[in-house]
Amino acid sequence: MLLAATAQAKLRVVATTPDLGALAQEIGGDQIELTTLAKPTEDPHFVDAKPSFIVKLNHADVLVEGGAELELGWLGPLLDGSRNGKLAAGKPGRIVAAEGIYMLEVPATLDRAQGDVHAAGNPHFMCNPANSRIVAEHIARVFSALEPASRPAFAANLKRFEARLEGKISEWRTLLAPNKGTSVVTYHNYWIYFARYFDLKMELFLEPKPGIPPTPAHLAEIITRMKDEHLKLILVQPYQNRKTAETVASHTGGIVLDFPSFPMTSEETQGYVEWMDFLVKSLVKGIEQAK
Repeated sequence: MLLAATAQAKLRVVATTPDLGALAQEIGGDQIELTTLAKPTEDPHFVDAKPSFIVKLNHADVLVEGGAELELGWLGPLLDGSRNGKLAAGKPGRIVAAEGIYMLEVPATLDRAQGDVHAAGNPHFMCNPANSRIVAEHIARVFSALEPASRPAFAANLKRFEARLEGKISEWRTLLAPNKGTSVVTYHNYWIYFARYFDLKMELFLEPKPGIPPTPAHLAEIITRMKDEHLKLILVQPYQNRKTAETVASHTGGIVLDFPSFPMTSEETQGYVEWMDFLVKSLVKGIEQAK
């Protein structure tokens, strides 16, 4: 009976994506019961919305979502089906991670001809490790308000995460410093926050426009530019067409580097810090191989 009561006292948390889930787990520790909806290898814009997700949301005390239209195509119907007033917009149990984040690429006007452009800006802000601290603090505030008895545990977990993050940020900056200004080709415009934070350039994409599949004409232009600018490294995420990137690499003497979108993609990337550490070290190695 005591064990059952303890289990029931845990905050039931649903996170939309693995990066947000990783932060929720860092802060919540054993005081929460966590469910993450998107798989680490899924495109966060097109998650397979399973009926079981409705049940999870129905039972949840807290929802952690990215916002900025990241989950626009699939989260709304699940929330409607869950009929959980705790997770309604503006309620204490609804955490929108984009709140408090300085958003990049906010369009002056919306034009669908420009591809998958988001009104609030590029939604992939979790690629900037400094933003993870803002989100972690947001999560800690909400968890503490909803479960005051566990506030000391949440505060201690946040402090531990921030200390570990700061130490690794210093290491990551040192590792990437020699590559300042290096240009890297990516499949989709996903890594702008990462590139901006670490003084890299990721401005050439295999997609002609965000969310638009590569065309032969556009790839021909990319190949020409890569040759002209001596670019050799292409980053590809798990749900993207690696063969397309390999074709471009074969015409440019380049290499393709698998770059996971989220934590929990492999044994090496189980937490947020571990994921970021993997990205930085993989990129440093990839840049060296591509020289």
